[in-house]
Amino acid sequence: MNKIRVLVVDDSAFMRKMITKMLASDIDIDVAGTAMDGLFALNKIADMRPDVITLDINMPRMGGIATLRHIVTDYGIPTVIVSSVTKKDEELTLEALDIGAFDFVTKPQNGISSNIGDISEELIAKIKAACLNPFTRPPSGPRDRPAARGLTRPVQLQHPAERVLAIGASTGGPNALNYLLPRISSGFPAGILIVQHMPAGFTETFAARLNAICGIEVKEASEGDLVLPGRALIAPGGRHMKVKRLPLGSVVLLSDAEAVNGHRPSVDALFHSVAVEFGEKATGLILTGMGNDGAEGLAEIKAAGGMTVAQDEKSCVVFGMPKAAIERGAARDVMTLERMDGFLSDHYFR
Repeated sequence: MNKIRVLVVDDSAFMRKMITKMLASDIDIDVAGTAMDGLFALNKIADMRPDVITLDINMPRMGGIATLRHIVTDYGIPTVIVSSVTKKDEELTLEALDIGAFDFVTKPQNGISSNIGDISEELIAKIKAACLNPFTRPPSGPRDRPAARGLTRPVQLQHPAERVLAIGASTGGPNALNYLLPRISSGFPAGILIVQHMPAGFTETFAARLNAICGIEVKEASEGDLVLPGRALIAPGGRHMKVKRLPLGSVVLLSDAEAVNGHRPSVDALFHSVAVEFGEKATGLILTGMGNDGAEGLAEIKAAGGMTVAQDEKSCVVFGMPKAAIERGAARDVMTLERMDGFLSDHYFR
């Protein structure tokens, strides 16, 4: 098998050196070259034709977003963003995912650090996944995005949700949710709980971006949030999210317990609590993502009498999580992302 040829793009000489060093430790990866900004990168891409690109967001002359647009349009090479943990970079990183970046990893918060190697395993795994999965443009959102509907969104009655829709996603999930959630009507009769594998800080920004384009309310979950019809709660990065049914309604519980399947938040942690608390009144969706998080929990929802659906291979960026659930027999149905909004409408409004 040929080695994966990677182009490392970062304006920091230190980061270029460290990323090159950590990638060189893997026998399947060859750092074919480096570039200090987007203009240098585009010149090298034309000659080098790497299999995968790692791309910094903030660079002089041509930044990461402008560079990525050229990569997506002209070359279709899978790109992993290497992002700093700042509010500005969170926004830019999520914009990069909208444009077509494969996924992202975050630099240590203290910048030049002895902990820089902490991202090594994650970066290597995402580079390999990017190489194995053909480049696909993110699905298009609704033509008439309801961006202004935040001003006219109907006020929901504060009655508790009797049913719940639980969604789990990882790599490719932001674009899948960006496609699916705006298609859910403001009168949706179930509460929506979402685990998207994402670091702390990014989930708040992600939820706010979704809230601006959806007819339903979307927010990062807080301890004790009510599960209400037409409200989507996204688990905060770095915290597990579970649900508890109480006499006056269901509430969200957050915890800093150990990672499950290597993740916190974990889809399995959410799905398990949904199966226990809602049983046959629960629906579980497992979307695109690396690994197997959510497969066991989806099987528990199915065993409790709930409806379970997995995204099909063709419409996934990475088929890992849905595939694990399907192979376990946890999914009652398998469908394309594009079919899911029709399914949800039929399932909840028939």
